[in-house]
Amino acid sequence: MRDQLISVIIAERPYRLTVGSESEEETFREAAKLVEEKMKSYASNYAFRDKQDLLAMVNLQFAVEFLRLHDTLKGQEEIKGKLKEVDHLLDKMLADKG
Repeated sequence: MRDQLISVIIAERPYRLTVGSESEEETFREAAKLVEEKMKSYASNYAFRDKQDLLAMVNLQFAVEFLRLHDTLKGQEEIKGKLKEVDHLLDKMLADKG
């Protein structure tokens, strides 16, 4: 698929984006929908002056979720490295005994 121009709506404003595949288009549309849903949730639960306040809170929430996920993945990589070390040591011990 060639690059395609799509439009998504966030905070009642259209934004035009260029995507390179159908899966990328789907991802952007899903992300825009998620932002809209979170904005509606914040709007119904918190006081705000304008949509910029809602966008700022949604952005902050996504940033916190990203950082938590990043920390989780970093921890998993460390564990994977340690497991490889243990596996290497076990292989070495088995080779020495065999």
